[in-house]
Amino acid sequence: MTTAAMNQARVFRGDQRIDALSPFDRGHAYGDGLFETLRAHRGQLPWWDAHWARLSRGAQRLRLALPDQDCVREQAAAMLDGADAVLKLILSRGEGGRGYAPPAQARPIWVLSRHPLPPAAPASGLTLRWCDLRLSEQPALAGLKHCNRLEQVLARAEWDDPAIDEGLLRDRAGEVVCATAANVFALIDGQWRTPPLDRCGVAGVCREFLLEIAQARVERLNPEDLQRAEAIFLCNAVRGILPVARLGERQWAPHPALAGLRHRLGAAHPAFVPVAD
Repeated sequence: MTTAAMNQARVFRGDQRIDALSPFDRGHAYGDGLFETLRAHRGQLPWWDAHWARLSRGAQRLRLALPDQDCVREQAAAMLDGADAVLKLILSRGEGGRGYAPPAQARPIWVLSRHPLPPAAPASGLTLRWCDLRLSEQPALAGLKHCNRLEQVLARAEWDDPAIDEGLLRDRAGEVVCATAANVFALIDGQWRTPPLDRCGVAGVCREFLLEIAQARVERLNPEDLQRAEAIFLCNAVRGILPVARLGERQWAPHPALAGLRHRLGAAHPAFVPVAD
């Protein structure tokens, strides 16, 4: 299937499909919305419930109206049509006039789009860099996958070296938060650890799953902690677990603790079943 055939989008107002996104859409104008990015396996969405639960929590915090879940899932299945793909769901507050005040009776606008799978990660592991950009702190938005991603856009624009796979982000205090498009875990003194996301960053669906199966500890980490880690990996709901091989001058060989996590992740989501060596 060609890339053009994979890249499809449908726009809805409430439960009705419309031709195009309104020029007065608040998601477009202000980032007044949320989104979910899901990995589809043979047209199925194994983590649908987890994604919808996160979307619902975010909608409650932002006071956004949710569309009918059954309608969204039915449209998603039709769009996927049995494919291995990435499905993106964007939820906007809806249409509104100029100005920040949200309309009292907004009808949600939501967009479904289907995209090709990303390239496979390097078998040797990812090479990371530190981003210069520091994430701003806003507890009211911390953890949410909201539609304002300008910080991530600017951070990702810092490099065009194909040898660099991802960049790590810190907050204003210099503590580790996440990568530009993934959460981060570090094995330190035999214990998996991941930064809290109470001030900034996105609480990923894959992170939530791995917190439990890895019995990970949530605690603040600084760059020195990562340098002394026995292993590091990134994770997100599209690519699963991504072992890190290098950060600056520090290098890591494959760690046996990662193999067990990857097999347990594959048991929960068939798209992430490890490829046999």
